[in-house]
Amino acid sequence: MRPEQLRLYLVTDRPLSLGRDIAWVVEEAVKGGATMVQLREKDIDTREFIELARRLQPILRESGVPLIINDRVDVALAVDADGVHIGQSDMPYEIARRLLGPDKIIGLSVENMDEVREANSLDVDYIGVSPVYATATKTDTAPPFGIDGLREVVRLSRHPAVAIGGMNARTAADAFATGVDGIAVVSAICSAEDPRKAAEDLSAMAASHSGYVQSSLRCGSFGEK
Repeated sequence: MRPEQLRLYLVTDRPLSLGRDIAWVVEEAVKGGATMVQLREKDIDTREFIELARRLQPILRESGVPLIINDRVDVALAVDADGVHIGQSDMPYEIARRLLGPDKIIGLSVENMDEVREANSLDVDYIGVSPVYATATKTDTAPPFGIDGLREVVRLSRHPAVAIGGMNARTAADAFATGVDGIAVVSAICSAEDPRKAAEDLSAMAASHSGYVQSSLRCGSFGEK
């Protein structure tokens, strides 16, 4: 996995997609610049999950965008997805890695600084810093990190980091200014009237801030990663 693939990370949510086909939303988002897609489904059976993942694969493979499966290592194996994203209460990283093999992407959610430090001992491909801001998309989360907390995570973590929670056109610039590798968005794209345009705007913002952040990092503004 290349860190730049985390820059604009779409997490799907069918209930937030305004009744539109999630495959269409994903395709439009990718055309607009989404660099990674996580299929997140909490309320469907395994067969439907697999079928939905298979619908997304041709769209993403054509664009070279990785398909990440939320939580379900079995689904990722069934469809040969590019990877999984796991939480602290999901399958332990070591088992997921053994099942998936060395070449698949594995992301891990971290909800506090202790979990960031613990993640440093694992060979995960990235961490999801959750939540940066409180969000209605997920209600079972820990207290928000805030921008100062996100900056501290970037300083402490040896892994690429993705900001999750409350990421949208208003908050993305502050997140990228911390040196984070990417933002994970849900409603900012899934609920947008024009998902492609929303992705284009966020992608442009990410690109404009990446140059600033890389220059700042070279000067040591954010500490060692």
